[in-house]
Formats: sequence, C-alpha cells, structure tokens
Amino acid sequence: MPAYVAYEKGFFREEGLEVSLNIAPTAWMVPDKLTNGEIHFAVIPWTRVAAADSTGAPLVLLCGSGFEEAAIVIRKDIKPSEVKSVAIPMQGGMKDLTAMGLIEQLGWNDARIIRQPSGDGAIISFFGEGADAASMIEPYATMLEMMGVGKIIKRTGDIWKGAPGCSLATTVSLKETEDLLMQKMVIAFVRGTLFVKTNPDESSDIASGYIGINPRFIRQALNVNWPDANAIRNSKAMDDVLSLMIKLGYIDKMPSGYSDLKFLDKAASVLGC
Repeated sequence: MPAYVAYEKGFFREEGLEVSLNIAPTAWMVPDKLTNGEIHFAVIPWTRVAAADSTGAPLVLLCGSGFEEAAIVIRKDIKPSEVKSVAIPMQGGMKDLTAMGLIEQLGWNDARIIRQPSGDGAIISFFGEGADAASMIEPYATMLEMMGVGKIIKRTGDIWKGAPGCSLATTVSLKETEDLLMQKMVIAFVRGTLFVKTNPDESSDIASGYIGINPRFIRQALNVNWPDANAIRNSKAMDDVLSLMIKLGYIDKMPSGYSDLKFLDKAASVLGC
C-alpha cells in the first residue's frame, strides 16, 4: 500500500523520480528481476532478501512496509483441532514461515501440507475447499472472514511479535553506487506509509485498484495490519524467523548485512517522524 499510495499521490515524482509499477504474479520471481536489472526496487518478503545474501547477487533492505502481515485462516465450520490439511505457498515467504512456525503450536503436526505456487494459489485452494486451513497475508484473511468463508485463528505476531513482512529492497550494487537515488526512494516510500496511517479510507480506495478487492476489506484489515516503515528494525523477531529458516533447511547459516538503515534514519529526520 505505501508504494501504491506514493505512486498515486505523486510522492515519487515530488522527489524527482520517474517511477513505473510492475506487479509480479508471485514474490519468489522478483529477486531475479532485481539482480538482472529489470527492476531497481521491490517490495518483497524481507526473508527473501536475507536468503539472497548467499546467492552471489545479494539484496539489501532499505525500509519496512508490511508488519505481522500473515494470518492462518480455517474454514468457518470446523474447529482448529479438526484441521487435516493446510494450503501454504512456496517456501521462504512470511506466509509459509508463519504457518511452519505455528503448526506445532496449533497441534497440526500430522496435517497434510498442500504447497501452492503462490499466495493466490493457497487462497484458491482454501476457497475451493481443497484445504481446511491456509496461510495468507492481509487483506485477504480479513476478506475471507468478513465474507463468512473462514475465521482467523493466528497471526504472525502470535509467534514473532513485531516481525516485518514485505519490505522495500534493492540490490547491494545499486545501493553502493546510487546514494541519492536510494534516499529519494526511501523518503517517498516513508511518506506513503505515513499517508496510509493518516488517510486510511483514501489509501484503501487507492489500493483497491491494484489489489482488486473491495476497499472495505482493505480498510478493515488496516485495523490490525498497519504498514510500518520501522518494522525492519525489529532484529529480535527477524533473528527468530531466520533461526526457523535454518532449522527448516531454507538457508545454511545466519545471514548478516542484509539491511541498511541509514536511508531510513535520514528519511525519519527529514520527515520528522
């Protein structure tokens, strides 16, 4: 939402940036687009940025956006103890990690995991009654609950308080050569997060055109899922998530140097926030 708002309200343009938006069908495709220069910035799960550290084409986090953004939804007509199958998207994002982190807590160790190629796939699997539960990000969890299709039982914050979700990222190489570009982008993006908080109704209308669902679902989801530019400062929660990724075999070791907060610090100073 901060990116959609910053684009539609002209915040990028006011910072002297000519920006076009590219909506990828799924987040796991985006790191390759960054490293091959097809795009220069992306809002993607911070975990994919941390994991890219070991690929030889490292990425870096610049600014937070999503905050405790994933939720576990079960069908409205069953109890949590009755769940036998869970739809989860590709490994490595917060939807997957939230589900994997909560499975034991929920008593679902014997549940069948239905892997889908994207978060949309997990939602469709759930909506089509192919799974008893699914892990998804907002505003889709709130949408399903408001439509009477499912009920939210756990969120990312129930296991990792303050954990960031999708965050603004770029490549290390671009960050090291384009200081002014980085700063302008982060300032515009932070302005987007601030606008969402002070103008939630208008922001929901703006986001609806990109997300493709009714603004009322988006507005309701904001009550529990405000964007937070400072989410990537929550190192304790991030380290706990990375520890699970190591345990699951997603990464070999604890990554480091995958965030650079100086542009966010400067944006906070410039904007007085």
